[in-house]
Amino acid sequence: MNSEVCVVFVSLPRDEARNMAKALVENRLAACVNILPRIESYFTWEGRAEFDEEALLVIKTTPARFEALKGYVEENHPYELPEIIAVPVTQGLSEYVAWVKKESVSEA
Repeated sequence: MNSEVCVVFVSLPRDEARNMAKALVENRLAACVNILPRIESYFTWEGRAEFDEEALLVIKTTPARFEALKGYVEENHPYELPEIIAVPVTQGLSEYVAWVKKESVSEA
């Protein structure tokens, strides 16, 4: 990714959304996480059509923090195969982009 900021989408059970969002921000893996509390997901899993009601996390972070964020989600997500999709931000309010970069840094 060549952008300074990316948006990451993660779907998960509704009752897990707040805890995951809070942990991502508190661990400085993301500057901000929006929770879309009610989405309906239709998908194929192990050869069968499935349906689930979930929440969607819309996570703002930097490409430099993506691998750590992905690792955290993989380790703490209840699904065997979690949705983790990153999209580069190519345009944005410069002050907001700067804030995301400032807040999504490792404390190390």
